[in-house]
Amino acid sequence: MDIVGPLPAAAAQKNFLLVATDYFSKWVEAEAYASIKDKDVTKFVWKNIICRFGIPQTIIADNGPQFDSITFRNFCSKLNIRNSYSTPRYPQSNGQAKATNKTLITALKKRLEQAKGKWVEELPGVLWAYRTTPGRPTRNTLFALAYGMDAIIPTEIGLPTIRTEADEEIWTGQTK
Repeated sequence: MDIVGPLPAAAAQKNFLLVATDYFSKWVEAEAYASIKDKDVTKFVWKNIICRFGIPQTIIADNGPQFDSITFRNFCSKLNIRNSYSTPRYPQSNGQAKATNKTLITALKKRLEQAKGKWVEELPGVLWAYRTTPGRPTRNTLFALAYGMDAIIPTEIGLPTIRTEADEEIWTGQTK
């Protein structure tokens, strides 16, 4: 987990991103905040990680006060989540987070040029694009790795593709 920012202030003065990346699948969860406190990290982990994917074995973060607080440590301890921290002198040990952050920031900057500073509104689209773009090592999308199937992308809606036709047959019980 990592904090990105400050970014240009957006709606509700949000200028930070809290980003979590799964080391196995590379799935990314991110949320915008005006400031990030330990209670925000705790809620983020509960809502975006545990309620969607289950309890992780380990959370790797930097030594920021949000991740190293008694509140967050107790939350993790109650759920048997191991806390691991990158060392201040060697932040590259959390390299996966840094690589993901770089990709997200690049995508947000491209959208910012078009959306004129509305990066918070653009974040879901950036995450969707990131999750549905095939990766180099596996040639699969993060969505397919997480859910076992490819996502139907918006351009497929209303177009007669093999997949959308098959889905229609399954749901309606009718063949065309």
